[in-house]
Amino acid sequence: MSSRTNKPHEIVERALGLSRADGCVVIADEESTANLRWAGNALTTNGVTRGRTLTVIATVDGKEGTASGVVSRSAVTVDELADIVRAAEDAARSAGPAEDAQPLVDTGTVSADFTEAPAETTSDVFVDFAPALGEAFARARAGGRELYGFANHEMTSSYLGTSTGLRLRHDQPNGTLELNAKSPDRTRSAWAGRATRDFKDVDPAALDAELATRLGWAERRIELPAGRYETLLPPSAVADLLIYQYWSSGARDAAEGRTVFATPGGGTRVGEKLSELPLTLRSDPAEPGLESAPFVLAHASGDDSSVFDNGLPLGPTDWLRDGELTRLLSTRHSAGLTGLPLAPGVDNLILEGGGERSLDEMVAATERGLLLTCLWYIREVDPATLLLTGLTRDGVYLVENGEVVGEVNNFRFNESPVGLLGRVSEAGRTEKTLPREWGDYFTRAAMPALRVPDFNMSSVSKGV
Repeated sequence: MSSRTNKPHEIVERALGLSRADGCVVIADEESTANLRWAGNALTTNGVTRGRTLTVIATVDGKEGTASGVVSRSAVTVDELADIVRAAEDAARSAGPAEDAQPLVDTGTVSADFTEAPAETTSDVFVDFAPALGEAFARARAGGRELYGFANHEMTSSYLGTSTGLRLRHDQPNGTLELNAKSPDRTRSAWAGRATRDFKDVDPAALDAELATRLGWAERRIELPAGRYETLLPPSAVADLLIYQYWSSGARDAAEGRTVFATPGGGTRVGEKLSELPLTLRSDPAEPGLESAPFVLAHASGDDSSVFDNGLPLGPTDWLRDGELTRLLSTRHSAGLTGLPLAPGVDNLILEGGGERSLDEMVAATERGLLLTCLWYIREVDPATLLLTGLTRDGVYLVENGEVVGEVNNFRFNESPVGLLGRVSEAGRTEKTLPREWGDYFTRAAMPALRVPDFNMSSVSKGV
């Protein structure tokens, strides 16, 4: 008998019923995906997958404190449920007291749809997108360019049950599109990406037209040396930088002096002005078009998450308000250690508070500067300043007197997103975007383009 023979909520209830621990949390994630891939203006593969992952968290009380054990497995049969539950309990009993131990959440909340079948995606999600993509192939072929890329749609229904009575359920759609246009000799390349919930708001023709324009810009090649340049960062690049900042904003690490958000001598920078522009960086599980789980779903404990917090309600959170740092990521445990407010992570990120100009309008207002497409291979250099390094990719363009005059070589950059916030001279209109570097992990973002007067291009890169 396979695990799919029983409904997810039944699997959760059965696992909870098998528990002999002092506390138990069970998460069943029902997952389905549909995808398309193409190369050289032709579809190459497509497919649909299904799967289920079961996570059991056991808590055991002892004289020295409460321990936790976590076991997560996929393709579990019903006959194996007892083994998984016992394994989680054994892991808890063999572990020392959990540093992040807290009472399991006990709000008595039950989702109205907890016992309903999981949501699933199918190839039907591409019913309008696929024909439009075929038309884009024809236009690209006629225009002497080749399109490469993939479209992926995922649906995850998560069922969370606890021994304290929580029964919560969340359906999370997640769609991504990445499209590359290349010249036939492969010397010119341009990229565009989109995040979507259902592919109804993705226009392949518009994306192809955008890429055709960028390949046209690249017909003229200009070599520039390393240095500091006025630079326009598009929303995708801004998202990549600020998502890394978000991931690095743990309250405990800051309070213990290990991050850019620490102050000399102890304490954090909460309350400090980080930008002179009235920028607000925020998360909200109910943000239209960027909806995410309205409660904590933690499959493991880490620096900024705790399995004991599973089921905590999530709401709107301002991380930066009018340029001032207002929140750092904190669990119940780290909030108690630091004295900062509880602020669990939310699975989306929005930066706003800038102007209303589009990226094209910002280009038109540029006397001389660089226009980037996206960032790639971002790595941390110094956690104390959050100095990051990485590469530009798929098009860096020179803007003179409000017009793009050609493509320049790629660069390696060295910058801190926190430092950039303090130097940004203009923010454009906020729009939904797909981060290029972190698109496999974090897709729900809305960002403006940013103008940085002195972005540090530390060396020349030979990449395309």
